[in-house]
Amino acid sequence: MAAFGSTTTNANPNRSTEVASPPTDSVSSLCFSPKANYLVATSWDNQVRCWEVTKSGTTISTVPKASISHDQPVLCSAWKDDGTTVFSGGCDKQVKMWPLLSGGQPVTVAMHDAPIKELAWIPEMNLLVTGSWDKTLRYWDLRQQNPTWVQQLPERCYALTVRHPLMVVGTADRNLVVFNLQNPQTEFKRVVSPLKYQTRCLAAFPDQQGFLVGSIEGRVGVHHLDDAQSSKNFTFKCHRDGNDIYSVNSLNFHPVHHTFATAGSDGAFNFWDKDSKQRLKAMMRCSQPIPCSTFNNDGSIYAYSVCYDWSKGAENHNPSTAKSYIYLHLPQEAEVKGKPRTATSSRK
Repeated sequence: MAAFGSTTTNANPNRSTEVASPPTDSVSSLCFSPKANYLVATSWDNQVRCWEVTKSGTTISTVPKASISHDQPVLCSAWKDDGTTVFSGGCDKQVKMWPLLSGGQPVTVAMHDAPIKELAWIPEMNLLVTGSWDKTLRYWDLRQQNPTWVQQLPERCYALTVRHPLMVVGTADRNLVVFNLQNPQTEFKRVVSPLKYQTRCLAAFPDQQGFLVGSIEGRVGVHHLDDAQSSKNFTFKCHRDGNDIYSVNSLNFHPVHHTFATAGSDGAFNFWDKDSKQRLKAMMRCSQPIPCSTFNNDGSIYAYSVCYDWSKGAENHNPSTAKSYIYLHLPQEAEVKGKPRTATSSRK
């Protein structure tokens, strides 16, 4: 039975394409290959799955291609820049490198002392970077067993974003640690989040001049690194419904237009233009939260998962009705292409 007063019982009000054979528990991360339309999802069911996505006009189809298992829930994933290999990390405190395209077996390439929350492949350095709840950031050369560098963080790693040479790490206690990867062994700058509540997600600007930060309190901050640009910094509210305030779970820049998407625990995803401070499109709310999302390499597909995020604990989890979905949305140009600011527009 639907919860009393719930706004929608429709998991797919935006009529997106449903990915076949979705994970059996909540989805923790989504990432597309940088070279082709292969989508990887990690899940709390300990699995890393890959689908081949085929697009013909406005028709999309998905075929499950392969999967691997971790010993515990998987929290994060990333592709190598050549599109051959997937990295995944999570609660078993290790990163597996999966040579997906060649059909090879996964091997462990990184270890931490606590769950690994974030990882990224940095092609310009030929290194993997991992962030953990053990309060460290570690750089890995895949040819070596030990990390090339261990960077102490002020607190547990919650979010990480890389656009070389810029890297930003969000930790507990609202620390945002900025690194210049041309000098990766020292902090470039440490910023207190412009948002008053816990950091949930980060996205570096495509021009590497700043970053977006999203919090659990339905708010996004737009932050420039150069103090001379600080007058351009602002925050805005989103993923709210009257007095109900939801977490912003995911921030993704469009790879072509450099507008961005937000997704939240209200079950909605929206497209925004930070330069004109406008919301370009508000999508209909799904019946469950959206914990993660991503664009494909050319921005023609936006993937998002719809599943319980455990924000209301076990008492709101009903195993008989809980189902995890992954959907594919084809953004229309008007949804993701920025437009000049008009005098009458509003950015609610």
